Amino acid sequence: MIPRHLAPYVVKYAQEYPIVALVGPRQSGKTTLARALFPSYKYISLENLDLRHHAATDPRGFLNDHGPFVILDEVQRAPELFPYLQELVDNKQDPAQYILTGSSQFLLIEKITQSLAGRIVTFKLYPLTYTELFNYPGESNFDAVFHIQNAHREKVAQEDLYNLMWKGFYPRIHDKDLDSYKWYENYIFTYVERDIRSLLNVRNLRLFEHFLLLCASQSGQLISYTNISNALGISIPTVKEWISLLETSGLIFILTPYFQNFSKRIVKTPKIYFADTGLLCHLLSIRNLDQLKTHPLLGHIFETFMISECFKRFYNMGETPPLYFWRDQGGNKIDLLIQKGQTGEPYEIKLSQSYHSDFKKSIEHWLVLKGNSAKNGTVIYCGEHLLNIDTPIQTVPWFFL
Repeated sequence: MIPRHLAPYVVKYAQEYPIVALVGPRQSGKTTLARALFPSYKYISLENLDLRHHAATDPRGFLNDHGPFVILDEVQRAPELFPYLQELVDNKQDPAQYILTGSSQFLLIEKITQSLAGRIVTFKLYPLTYTELFNYPGESNFDAVFHIQNAHREKVAQEDLYNLMWKGFYPRIHDKDLDSYKWYENYIFTYVERDIRSLLNVRNLRLFEHFLLLCASQSGQLISYTNISNALGISIPTVKEWISLLETSGLIFILTPYFQNFSKRIVKTPKIYFADTGLLCHLLSIRNLDQLKTHPLLGHIFETFMISECFKRFYNMGETPPLYFWRDQGGNKIDLLIQKGQTGEPYEIKLSQSYHSDFKKSIEHWLVLKGNSAKNGTVIYCGEHLLNIDTPIQTVPWFFL
């Protein structure tokens, strides 16, 4: 098992709550992590039809039979258990009595809201980060994410970067050295067939697959609800519902624009990002590295990689990512803003291996906006050297962060 940076936070807060939940996209490593952190616990998978039937028809008897200190995997498949879990943990206050995992986050969280509020601590586990895959330590605190520059790290060749983005970061691909393209093909089929069919009234699953492809083509860009609606012949409210489904399933995340009265002419449309570039590349029909290198969306794929890396690292500390972007109608933009207190730290993301002074123009514009308290910014690029060290806008190789 590849060590996960979330692990110490799960262990810490498991001592304070009677129920611990691990949610996230399918195959992100939730079950593996739960079993590794709680090795003495009984493991029950509610994918098993007999166990699921027992849990659904006699939830009290099911929980009494198996007792506390148990891992309930895919627990959203037996929502009847939640009120009885509430009763049990109210009567007995021991910490970490039940460890719950679930792939369909929206179902699990809905039931938590109704029955288990205040009794449960919930963590989101996404695919691996670059730092986890290469066994680098996780950040020690909230303010360190994308702020500490690790110049001692081994340099990553551009070819290796392309391979990382194409292969993606789902643990099983790396644990088993699997053919990633085939793995993602089966992953999408499983997601659409099992999750979408059961959770949405989608009569034409092929239509939803086309929707996935259109979303992939917009990763790293402003969402065009109208374009998707027109292309698929579905209403804009349906487009928004399906995007929300992808987000709660953990396949994508949404970056909202940053507001702090710096300009009244701010673009208000959010941006969409896939949480894993391997899945993104598969949906874009990129079958090998040569196709990736020449793909017209390569820059957006790299931006998706970097922002998803930042996004996952905050969740790996049990924190909600404070990530935004900024763009005004004059064309000035900031790819990524990390909000720290009242300040938004600006980052520009460039695929280039060479530095150009133009890279910092957007950040320079941002820093002098009236009312902006930010003093520094960072250009992330694909070169090998840390540049502009003694200036307010440093240029940092992506693998240093």
